[in-house]
Order: sequence, then structure tokens, then C-alpha cells
Amino acid sequence: MAIELRDERAAGRLLAVEGGETVGHIAYFVLADAPHALVAVHTVVEAGHEGKGIAGQLVRHFYGTAAAEGVPVVPLCPYAASWAAKHPDEAPEAPAEVVAAAKAQLKADPRLW
Repeated sequence: MAIELRDERAAGRLLAVEGGETVGHIAYFVLADAPHALVAVHTVVEAGHEGKGIAGQLVRHFYGTAAAEGVPVVPLCPYAASWAAKHPDEAPEAPAEVVAAAKAQLKADPRLW
């Protein structure tokens, strides 16, 4: 069965849905200050769905969304950061000042993590 990816921006979730069931997600937020980067905080694949490439699909789609919107991605999630390091052609590195702003926003608002 195919995985459907759904961006629920208001909730800060990019969902992976299979057969009507959420099988994984990226928890994220949009950086409050320009350039309004997308900031990945956690990547989760539900038990029993590991090893199917779902996390990779989520992160690839997340970077694609950011590219389409013309904003960088800050991968604070360890999985997203690891994926980005392995796919530099698809995952350009965010400027240092954007990364610092994302970390500051995350630290200031514990609801984000």
C-alpha cells in the first residue's frame, strides 16, 4: 500500500499515512523570523512500520516542501540531520544564523519539542 504524505502545518506535523493510519510523522515548526525556515524537531515511525523507508520519505518530502517555498530547512532532529548529510544534493545546509535562530526559538518555547 502506498504512503500518503500530508502536511498539517497548523499542527506542526508532516504525516505519513498508510491505509488511513498514521504510520509516521515529522514534528516541526516554522521559524518566526525571516527567512521563515522549516525546522524539523522529531522524526517518528510507528512500531511495526520501521524499515520501510518511511522516515526517509518524510524527510525528502520535507526538504522538497521547503525548496518549493524558497526557505531553508533546519534539521534539529538527529534523523533528519543524518539524512541531510547523506543527501547533500537534496538537502542544502541552512545558513548558520538561521540555525542559531531556530535553536533559540526551540529553547524559548518548550511546546515545540
